[in-house]
Amino acid sequence: MRQKKIPMRMCVGCQAMKPKKELVRVVRTPEGEVVIDPTGKKSGRGAYLCPDAACLRQAMKGKRLEKALKHPVAPEIIEQLQKELEGSSGEGTV
Repeated sequence: MRQKKIPMRMCVGCQAMKPKKELVRVVRTPEGEVVIDPTGKKSGRGAYLCPDAACLRQAMKGKRLEKALKHPVAPEIIEQLQKELEGSSGEGTV
C-alpha cells in the first residue's frame, strides 16, 4: 500500500517545516479580521505557528506574522495566541 502524503507547512516563527496538524493556524478572513483557526479550514490567508511561545515571540519580533498575513495584527490577537500557546504547552506535562 502507498503511504498517505502528510501536508507540511512552515512555522513563521522558527522557519521549520512541520506537519500541518502540529501547527496553529492564524487566518486573515476576507473581511479583514485576524483570527485563530483551530479547524484549519476557514477561508482566507493563513499563517502557521508552532505551539510554542518562543516561536510567537520570534514571529512578532521580525513582524513575520504580519508579513505572512499581509495585514497588521492587533494586540488582542497576540494576547489570545499567547494564552492558547500557554494552555497547549501545559497539557503535555504531568
